[in-house]
Amino acid sequence: MLTKNQAKFISSLRLKKNREEHGLFIAEGIKTVNDLLNSGIRVRQIYSSSNFQLSLFNHHIEVIRVKQSELKRLSSFSTPNEVLALCEIPRYELDLASLKDKLSLVLDTVQDPGNLGTLVRVADWFGIENIICSEETVELYNPKVIQATMGSVSRVRVHYTDLGAFFARAETELPLLEVYGTLVNAESIYGQGLSAAGLILMGNESKGISEHLLPFVKRKIAIPNYGKGAESLNVAVAAAVICAEFRRTATAC
Repeated sequence: MLTKNQAKFISSLRLKKNREEHGLFIAEGIKTVNDLLNSGIRVRQIYSSSNFQLSLFNHHIEVIRVKQSELKRLSSFSTPNEVLALCEIPRYELDLASLKDKLSLVLDTVQDPGNLGTLVRVADWFGIENIICSEETVELYNPKVIQATMGSVSRVRVHYTDLGAFFARAETELPLLEVYGTLVNAESIYGQGLSAAGLILMGNESKGISEHLLPFVKRKIAIPNYGKGAESLNVAVAAAVICAEFRRTATAC
C-alpha cells in the first residue's frame, strides 16, 4: 500500500535539488527497471501496478503494489508505465587515462532532455562507455532523460565537468588522443580516415560548439547535406551518423 508520505517523497524527486539532496532518481518502465536491476546501480524500491516479476532476478528489493491511479499521480508522464523504481545516483570518477584507447562523446550544453537521453542510447549502441558533459548540459537524472535512455543509463557513464579544463588536461595527459569537432561548414566525415579512439565534441542544439572550446578541436568534421532545405541535423541524429562512421572506419582498418 502506498502511504501519503511515500507519495510525497517520490513526487519531490521530480526536482533536481531534491534528487541531489537524497542521492536518488526515478526510473519508469519495465525495460528500464530490468536493466537497472542487472547493473551496478542500486535499486531501492519498486512501485508496480502490474505483476512485475522479480523472481526472474536474484534480488531482494521491496516491491510495493499500487493502483494504476496512484502510479499515475507518481509518474512524471501523462501516460504512466506499469513500474516505477527509486534508484541511487551512482558516483563515477572521470579517469582520463581510461579514455586513451576508446571513443568517447563530449557534449557542450545539450539542453533538451530527449536529446541527452537519445545520446546515451546512441553511445550504448556503438559501445561508447563514457560521455563527458559540460556543466550546462541538462541533468542526466531528469525523469525525461532517464525515460529517453530506455535503460542505456545503466551501461554508459555520464560525467559532468568544466570542458575547458577537461580539454586542457587531455592535451597534456593524452596528447595523442584526437579531438573531433562537429561543425556545419567543416570537411565531410566520409573518407577522412577516422581514428578508432578519440573525443567527439557535439555542440548545443542551436548555437553549436562554444567559441572557447574551438581551439581544442584538432579535426573538424561534418555530415554533408544532400538536400536543399534543412540547415542542420538534430544533435542526437548527427551523433548516431557520426558514431556509425567511426565504427565502420575502425572495423574496416
